Amino acid sequence: MFEQADRMQGLSSAIFSQVDDLRKSETAAGKDVITLSIGSPDMSPAPHIIAALKQSADCCFNYGYTLTKGSTDLLQAITAWYENKFGVILDPQTEVHSLIGSQEGLAHISLCLINPGDVVLIPDPGYPIYSAGPLIAGAELYRLPLTAANNYLPDLSAIDPSVLRRAKMMILNYPNNPLAATAPREFLQEVVHFARRYEILVCYDFAYSDLVFDNYRPDSFLSLPGAKDIAIEFNSLSKTYSMAGCRVGYAVGNSKVLSLLGRLKSNFDYGIFYPLQQAAVAALTGPQDCIIATAACYQRRRDIIVDGLNSMGWKVSRPKASMYVWAPVPTKESSFNFTVSLLKNTGVAVIPGSAFGNCGEGYVRIALVQPEHRLEEAVLRIKKWFNTLK
Repeated sequence: MFEQADRMQGLSSAIFSQVDDLRKSETAAGKDVITLSIGSPDMSPAPHIIAALKQSADCCFNYGYTLTKGSTDLLQAITAWYENKFGVILDPQTEVHSLIGSQEGLAHISLCLINPGDVVLIPDPGYPIYSAGPLIAGAELYRLPLTAANNYLPDLSAIDPSVLRRAKMMILNYPNNPLAATAPREFLQEVVHFARRYEILVCYDFAYSDLVFDNYRPDSFLSLPGAKDIAIEFNSLSKTYSMAGCRVGYAVGNSKVLSLLGRLKSNFDYGIFYPLQQAAVAALTGPQDCIIATAACYQRRRDIIVDGLNSMGWKVSRPKASMYVWAPVPTKESSFNFTVSLLKNTGVAVIPGSAFGNCGEGYVRIALVQPEHRLEEAVLRIKKWFNTLK
């Protein structure tokens, strides 16, 4: 009775749930757990963003249904923001579409373009929605190994030509979650040529476009010549403006693909709550010093974790972007077993790399989502535990 549909096969949050259950168990037992597992920003939006939300929420006329595409003000704000930051020129009427968080768009895009049996190229390790969305659409997944040996970039030349003949879509994400890796412009240009040759849609997840450090500046995929012909890019206010709970995201790029996404969404739901759209407009068009301050905060946090772990012999790389540190497991345990050991012995919760795919085994993801003094405390606890292992 009530058997799950076949399309649910392959969908699982088991490892994330297991880690969270373990965290709750340790907390219930009275342990002070430092949660570095779920990548939810712990900072609040800038005051002018909150003020815009409050002002709009006070208006009794702003509680009706909204268009799925987004208000004119929001679409124009996104367009101007992309031009100012990345030099990308967009038509707000045909090349921009709002989303109830970028994850929602990443989940739905496969339903617009993928038939059962079509191949979707996804990164491994990769954020879970990259596989979940295509699986719901009946796709066959082809996993692109992202390894340290290749700077966490997929080797496009290694893909079997028979796979490419059936491939309809490829999902990429730089700056990357969970790897905190970045992609050089030369590689992105290679992807454009590759996608045009094989007629593959590139879905580029750019959610960490502004959590960047050490003067690094990533390229929007759409800034590459010819990219609009074969790509859409997803972005979000969740990380850039610390508005994760507001669920304001958007897709930009190929107008035909966005029209399909819009048609699907118009049958599924309505648009973003209007006061949230007004808050987004305030974020995108208002003072941008909050972005600089947020990135600087994450950079300080990165340095606490990276310097602290390296000082005790746990060798980790210093990422140039994102809100994560991707760290090799320093013991002979599996990534899950090490995560359990770390939690039970130090009260520090992280996510095992195996949660993100087979190629994530041997690593853990550390989210920089606690204040600096808590990260310093985490380093001290881990160091104390490491000393007992020698």
